Amino acid sequence: MKLSLTTKFFLNLLIAIGIVVISMVFLIQYSFDRGFLNYVNTIEAKRLETLAESLENAYGKNGCWGFLRDNPRLLNGFLRDSMPEDSRPRRGPGFPETGRPDGPPGPAASFKPGMANRPPPHNAPEATQLFEHRIVLVDGDGNTLFGPPDHPPHMKTLDLQYNHKPVGYLGLIPQQHLTENLQLRFVKEQKKAFVIIALLTACIAVLLSLPLARQMVKRIKALAAATHRLTAGHYDTRLPAGARDELGWLIRDFNTLANTLAQNEQMRRRFVGDISHELRTPLAVLRGEIEALQDNVRTATPETLSSLHAEVMQLDRLVGDLFQLSLSDMGALTYRKENLDLASLLGETVESFKTGFSEKAISVTLSLPPEGQTELFGDPGRLQQLFENLLSNSLKYTDPGGRFHMGLERSDNMLTIICQDSAPGVGLAEMKKLFDRLYRVESSRSRASGGAGLGLAICKKIFEAHEGTIIVEPSDLGGVSIKIELPPAGEEHESEDFSG
Repeated sequence: MKLSLTTKFFLNLLIAIGIVVISMVFLIQYSFDRGFLNYVNTIEAKRLETLAESLENAYGKNGCWGFLRDNPRLLNGFLRDSMPEDSRPRRGPGFPETGRPDGPPGPAASFKPGMANRPPPHNAPEATQLFEHRIVLVDGDGNTLFGPPDHPPHMKTLDLQYNHKPVGYLGLIPQQHLTENLQLRFVKEQKKAFVIIALLTACIAVLLSLPLARQMVKRIKALAAATHRLTAGHYDTRLPAGARDELGWLIRDFNTLANTLAQNEQMRRRFVGDISHELRTPLAVLRGEIEALQDNVRTATPETLSSLHAEVMQLDRLVGDLFQLSLSDMGALTYRKENLDLASLLGETVESFKTGFSEKAISVTLSLPPEGQTELFGDPGRLQQLFENLLSNSLKYTDPGGRFHMGLERSDNMLTIICQDSAPGVGLAEMKKLFDRLYRVESSRSRASGGAGLGLAICKKIFEAHEGTIIVEPSDLGGVSIKIELPPAGEEHESEDFSG
C-alpha cells in the first residue's frame, strides 16, 4: 500500500505526539507519586517533632519512662495530640488524656498503640504502614519501649533530652508507599485526571496535525508540480517564495534555477542561430565559387583560389574558436603555468602588431613598469592569445589615424593591464555584452574583417582561469577602455599543467 505524503506527515506527527503524551503521563504520575509520598513524609516529620516535644514534657513531669512502661495506653493520647487539629478524632469515653493514666496497664511487649484507642488489626496489609506502628521509642539505656526491636538504618530519629541530658530518642520508620484510604483515593483521582488530560491533549493534537500536515504538503506539492513543468521545458514557471523557512529558501532556489535555465535556453537558441549564420556565409561563398568553376563560368585563377582559401581559413578560425570554447566549457582547456615577466610578454606582443597599426596610421604608445616588478604565475601562450585578441580588436575597429595605448601598472596586490583606443566608441549597454559569445557591435560588419565574435569570449575564459577580473568602460581617447586585473606571483612556482 502506497501512502501519500500527507498521510506520512500525519502519521509521523501522530506517532511523535503519542510518544510525547504517553511519556508525559508516566513521568507525571511517577513524579506525583514520589512528590506526594515526600509530602506525606514531611507532614509525618512535623508530627514526629510534636510527639517528641510532648514526650519530653511528660518525661520531665514523671522523671523517668516508667509511666509508659506501666501504662502503654498513654501513648495513644500523645499520638492524638500530635495530629493536626482538623484530623484529630473526637474524644470519646475511654479515650485517654495526654499524660493521664486511663485504662489498665499492660506489658509493652504485647501492646501496639493505635489511633482512637482502636488500632487496626495486625493482619491488615496496611496496618504496619500506619504512623502509630512505625513509631520507635528507645530509653536512655538503649531499651526499646515501643516499636520493632530491629531498627532500619534509614529511620529518622529525634533525640529526647531532659535538663540538657539525653534520656532516649524517638524514631520514625519512613513510609515506603501510601496506605491510607484518603491518600490512595486522592492519588487515584489525580491519576485519572492525568489520563483524561492526556487523552484530550492527544485528541486536540490529532485535530491539529491533519491540517498542519496538509498545509506543509501543499507547498511541497506545488513545488513538485512546478518541477514537472520545468522538466517539460516550461522555463517561465515561477512560485511565490512565501515564508522565510527552509522550504521558502528551496522555492527561491527553484526560481533561480528556472531563471538560469530560461537564460541558458535563450543563449543556446541564439548561439545555434548565430553559429548557423556564421557558417552559412563562407559556405555559400565556397559553394558559389566551386559551382562557377564546375560550370566553367569562372576559371581557376590564382585570385579565385585565393578567395576560396580565404573562406576556408575563415571557417577554420571559426571552428577553432568554437573548439577552444567547448574545451573551456568542459574544463579541458589546458594551461601550462609558470613564473613569467608580464611586462616583457606584453611588450613583445605589442611589437608584433606595430606594422598593422602603422598601415592604418594609428599611433601606438606603451607604458610598462621596470623589469622585475611584474612577475606573474600564468600560461604565457594563453596570455599572449589574450593580448593578441585585444590588440586585434583595436586594430580592426579603430578608425585610421587614431590612437592606441597599452599600459601595465603594478600595485601591492594586483597587476593591472589597461588597453585603450580612440573612436569609434561603444554604448554603455553594449559594453556589458562585448565578452558574450558571437556578439558584435555592428552586425553588418564583414566577417572577413570583423570576425565571428568569439575572440573576446575566449579572452574571458583566459583571464578567469588566471583568477583575474575585467572592467570595460569608455576610454579617455574616445573609444573603449578594457582594464584587466591579475594577481601577481606571491611565491615561486614550478611549471604545472592546469585544466580549466
